[in-house]
Amino acid sequence: MSTIEPAAAATDQSADDDAQAPAAVDPSTETAEQRRARFERDAMQYVDQLYSAAMRMARNPSDAEDLVQEAYTKAFSAFHQYKPGTNLKAWLYRILTNTYINLYRKRQREPLQSNSDTIEDWQLAKAESHTSAGLRSAEAEALDHLPDSDVKNALQSIPEEFRLAVYFADVEGYAYKQISEIMNTPIGTVMSRLHRGRKMLRDMLADYAAERGFRAQTEDQATAGSNNQEKEK
Repeated sequence: MSTIEPAAAATDQSADDDAQAPAAVDPSTETAEQRRARFERDAMQYVDQLYSAAMRMARNPSDAEDLVQEAYTKAFSAFHQYKPGTNLKAWLYRILTNTYINLYRKRQREPLQSNSDTIEDWQLAKAESHTSAGLRSAEAEALDHLPDSDVKNALQSIPEEFRLAVYFADVEGYAYKQISEIMNTPIGTVMSRLHRGRKMLRDMLADYAAERGFRAQTEDQATAGSNNQEKEK
């Protein structure tokens, strides 16, 4: 794998991802050699980022490498269908995700789908409004103090459909609409999975933090802060 600096997370990365792409390319008229050169120039720059995503899907280096290789093979075969000037990285992620589902989900039983994916947007917003001040700050504290291995293990422990939503949103920085397109899933379902995936991650990180005595420390600090506020009153 070549060493490439990861792209900075952003809400909409389409402009950054394709800044180096030619302004006008007509896939219907380019030769096979021109297409190959364009693919190598534009698509191969994302190989390290796709490998990172594949590691979170397949969970081991060997399967991740196979997954990336298969995804790039499919991407090259379908490159004439890619519309120059659109988000190439998201297009590649969608192929990677579909490849993962086709190759690896067949090896295990399909996870049971509950009715939780039908949660309404207003319910999510209401839930987030209640948790944003407390749970998110606790998660941020845990992320700051826990080793990377704990964070990675926690993320990999989340069921597949939730893990992918959290990865694309919180690691890659994609918006709901982009995740919906990558995972070929309705936006409402993405919002539901992301909401629940984040909660699972917070709960797991809290457990890891408790094992290291961090929760007790933060609770003591919170209690002290509350007592100080009472004294000030």
